[in-house]
Amino acid sequence: VQLQASGGGLVQAGGSLRLSCTVSVRSTFSRYSMGWFRQAPGKEREGIAGIASRDGATHYADSVKDRFTISRDNAKKTVELRMNRVKPDDTAVYYCAALWDITSEQGLSVWMRYFSGTDYWGKGTQVTVSS
Repeated sequence: VQLQASGGGLVQAGGSLRLSCTVSVRSTFSRYSMGWFRQAPGKEREGIAGIASRDGATHYADSVKDRFTISRDNAKKTVELRMNRVKPDDTAVYYCAALWDITSEQGLSVWMRYFSGTDYWGKGTQVTVSS
């Protein structure tokens, strides 16, 4: 399984950006829960958005709730993160990740917080928000 994130770049505060993660997988992509994580300089990695397998339940960290939206396209094997009203604090390297078959928001919440059991990580994409 390979994950490739793209779409990072430089954006002004208050603007928008869309990240995409393409997943190369032989087995059923729809059975993987997908998540976006980020790591800012000098800070620990933070789970910010997750989407469950099957019914597509979502979970967001408080830091991005109501500004970011995660979505998936099982036919294209992609997951997107739409970032609106970005802030300088959103500056970080963003990573997509996959974990087999989390089906609830509660499960996503645990994954976002502890990263436990993550099956695959993609290489990051840099997002820089200027003030």
